[in-house]
This record gives sequence, C-alpha cells and structure tokens, in this order.
Amino acid sequence: MTPFKADGDLAEPVLARHVADGVAAGAGGVFAACGTGEFNALGLDEYTRVVAVSVASAAGRVPVFAGAGGPLPAARATARAAAAQGADGLLLMPPYLVSGPPAGLVRYVREVAATVDLPIIIYQRGTTRFTPSAVAELAEVPNIVGFKDGLGDFDLLQRIILTVRRSTDKDFTFFNGLPTAELTVPAYRGLGVNLYSSAVFAFAPEISLAFYKAVTGGDEVLTQRLLTDFYLPLVELRDLVPGYAVSLVKAGARLRGVEVGGVRPPLLDPTPEHTACLERIITSGLSIAGT
Repeated sequence: MTPFKADGDLAEPVLARHVADGVAAGAGGVFAACGTGEFNALGLDEYTRVVAVSVASAAGRVPVFAGAGGPLPAARATARAAAAQGADGLLLMPPYLVSGPPAGLVRYVREVAATVDLPIIIYQRGTTRFTPSAVAELAEVPNIVGFKDGLGDFDLLQRIILTVRRSTDKDFTFFNGLPTAELTVPAYRGLGVNLYSSAVFAFAPEISLAFYKAVTGGDEVLTQRLLTDFYLPLVELRDLVPGYAVSLVKAGARLRGVEVGGVRPPLLDPTPEHTACLERIITSGLSIAGT
C-alpha cells in the first residue's frame, strides 16, 4: 500500500513501518508503488519517495520491485527513478489506455528494458495481452526475467509457458497476478505457476501466510476453509464496486489499526456498510487461521 496523510501527502513513516513489518512477518519480496500501491495516482516525486522508503525499510532482506508503466516517457522516467533509489527490479505494467498489437507491446517492453539494467517482470493485464511468441521473444532480453499474469486466461497462459520453456533455457519465472490471487492459486499451481503476490498480506499477513502454508504443505482442508469462508466472501465484496481490489486493502489496514489514509481518485473508499462487511470477513479469516 501507499499510505497518505489526512492532507493527502505521502505518509512516509507509516510506509516505512508497513514495509518493515511485512518483511518481518515473512514476505518473500516487496512490490512498491505497483497496482495495490496506487501507481496510477502517484507523481514522479511521490513515486521516487515511495521506492526510496521501501528500499530503506526492506534493508536488503528481500528484493524490492517497483512499478513502472503508462506512457513510454513515464515508464522510462519511473524506471530510472527506481534504479536510482536502489530498487532490485521493476514490475512493468500496461501502457496507458491504448491497445497495441503484439509487436507494439514487444517494442514498448524492449524500450523500457533498454532504459535500465534492472531485472524486469512483465505484467499482463488490462489492455496488455501478449501472444506466446511475443513473450518468448522478450524472454531472450537479458534483463527480462519474468511474466506476471493478471488476465486469468489459462489456455493462453499455458501456451505462453510451453512456448517460453521450449524456446529458452533461461530461468524465467511466472507469477499469478490476478486480484486476490489466492482464490486462483490452486488453478495456477496446476499449470506450474507457484508464485503469486498477495494483497491480503498487506492487511492480514496472518491469513495470507496461513493460506500459503496450507496450500504449499498439502493441507487441503485448511486451504478449502480459507477459500470458502474468507477469500470467496472477500472477492464477492470486491466485485461489488470497481477499484475495491485496492480500496478494501486500505480499509482492511485501517480496521487493523494502521493509519494508511484513503485511496485517491478515481478510486473510492468503501461505504460504511461494506467496511462493516469487510470487518466480519477479516474476523472470520483470522479465526480460521488460528490467530
């Protein structure tokens, strides 16, 4: 998350504690100023501060990947800023609004990758949809190291994985990048995609880690309980209002005593009714997780 003060400015001390606490709780890495971190709503100066604080708070214990994307000049500027602040890599999100052909998307990614030496994970979602051959081509770029899928088209993803694996011996990593990723973790694991980013971890690391341990440890009973009684209700609430994939994360943090402030337009904070529903869902999840 990117915390804001009541006056709308960046709350750097809250961000520092948020990152430090998350790393201490067991996160495998930090995604700073990405989708949940409201990359779309940050100015370049704010973005730079978010990355700097996150890198300092992580203190080398886990890698910090910073968001980049939007118009090509903006993507290049954020990539340079992330590199200057010591980020370990980039999560390259979609270009702004327009839908380009596969060759255009390849060109976009190549031009950003040429800007910095940082490792880059491509994020497929929204207007960005790659073909298997396009991903295989990009996998040959030295600093492009992974592919994060936010579409959930399993047929396409399977073909991308097979094509990349066939075309290169490079250690290329695939991620589940759907909102509230845990709901689809079993399906992605069936394709051999075991890594995912957890927005729930940002406000309820106990639940997120309980699910991770259950699904990786083969505890199908606990996995299904958490999916049925926590993640499914959370996703149903999330889908009521566009943007709630981010807004509910911040609301969840506020419910748990972290003063992260609200979301910036065009997102909206949850209504009191939805916040109360979220509180019940979190209570249920914590109970199942045994905390």
